[in-house]
Amino acid sequence: MKIDTQNKYGGIDISQEAIATVVGGAILDCYGVAGLAAKNALKDNNLSCLSAEDFSKGIFCRKGKAGYEIDAYVYLYYGVKIPEILSEIQKKVKYELSKTFDVKLQAVNVYVIDIKEIS
Repeated sequence: MKIDTQNKYGGIDISQEAIATVVGGAILDCYGVAGLAAKNALKDNNLSCLSAEDFSKGIFCRKGKAGYEIDAYVYLYYGVKIPEILSEIQKKVKYELSKTFDVKLQAVNVYVIDIKEIS
C-alpha cells in the first residue's frame, strides 16, 4: 500500500517501493540483523536474504485507525538478544520514516523468520 499525505501545496503519494527502501536501509543498519526476508520465505522454503531491489517483498505498509502500520520480516544472527534487537529496529524504523516522509506510525511489527550463524 502506498502512503497518501497532504500539505499546503497539495497531495503526496509515497510508493510501497520507496517505503521499503527507507525501512530496509534502517533495518540493515541495526546491530544483529543478518538481512531481510520475504514474507513467504518459510512457506516457499527459500531462506535467502533479499537484495535491495527486492525489499518490497519483505516490508509491507497498511493504513490503521491511528496511523500507518509497517510489517517487516527479518533474519537475525545467532547469539544476539532478540527483544533488544527488535526494539531497536522498531525505534529506528519509526524515526527514519517520520524524518524522511513525515508520517504518523501506529505500529512497527517485526517478524523473525530465522536465526543465521555468523560466518
